[in-house]
This record gives sequence, C-alpha cells and structure tokens, in this order.
Amino acid sequence: MPVVRGKDIEVFYSASTIARRNLELAKQVAEREYEDLLVISILKGSFIFAADLIRAMHDAGISPEVEFMMISSYGTGTTSGQINVLRDIDNDVAGRDILLIDDILESGKTLKFVRDLMLSRGAKSVSIAVLLDKRSKRQIDIEADYVGFECPDYFVVGYGMDVAHAFRELPFVGVVRGDA
Repeated sequence: MPVVRGKDIEVFYSASTIARRNLELAKQVAEREYEDLLVISILKGSFIFAADLIRAMHDAGISPEVEFMMISSYGTGTTSGQINVLRDIDNDVAGRDILLIDDILESGKTLKFVRDLMLSRGAKSVSIAVLLDKRSKRQIDIEADYVGFECPDYFVVGYGMDVAHAFRELPFVGVVRGDA
C-alpha cells in the first residue's frame, strides 16, 4: 500500500486500468457521432480525467471544443451541500451537443443542476461522462451515459479527486485508510 503524506492509500483503480478504460469510453463516445460537440469539464475534480478522456477522444477521431465550469458543492468537507457556479462557460450552447465530464456521480445534484442549466440555455443534447458512479449515494434520478467504473461507498482520492484539496496529484484512484 503506497504511503502519501504519511497516509496509507490503498490503490482502488490503477493508472493503467484507468488509461485502458478511458480508451474504451472514448470509443463509446465516438460511436454516438455527436455534431458540433462541446465538452464541459466540471472543475476541480474532473480535470485529470477530462484531459485524459479528451486526448483519448482525439485518438478516436473526435475533436471537440472544450470548456470548463467550476461548481462548488462540497467546500472542504465530504458531504454535498448547496450548489454554486463559481466559473461559468464562455460559449453559447444553443443547438449544440454537450458532453459533461465529471469525476464522480454521487448524489446527482451537481450533474442534474449543470445538465438542466445547459438544456435551459438551448443545448441540443446533454450527455454525461463520469469516471466513477457511486449509485449507493444517489439522491436524484440521473444516470451517466458513459461510466468509467462503479464505485462502492468509499471516500476516494487521486486522479483529480481530493479530500480538503489534498491527494489530487495521485495517478490512481485510491482509498485513504485511517484519518485523512
């Protein structure tokens, strides 16, 4: 078990496993044949997953336009609260196919909020890609179109995901053992 900043981190999904799955997801996205695709990465947690998935999409023949939204729903804690848009996109989404990329689909509140916002702005379609789907925590009826992995009820870190802004840099998804 790797030790990071004095904490035992159990590797849950390795870097090589994630890389293989990103290629599979990119092929699935390519099969959909989106038109005028705009990818919106939900920051901060999805930035590594989004970058790797977008590169894999390029290799699969997709060249989307890329935007970023910063949504706050956690703060420095571990439970979801009020949703706030901290940074909005610059592009007009009217008539466009949108692919939202997020790190984890948990309660569903954030992704439903962003999906509904894009649809209210006239998006032609809004699809969702997530690295992890934690169905046991779902509070809102929403599903991702593209899922990297199912995730049991663990608090995960790494590959962009954090606890109080720590552990984002890890090249794998891990579970912190002991007090984070």
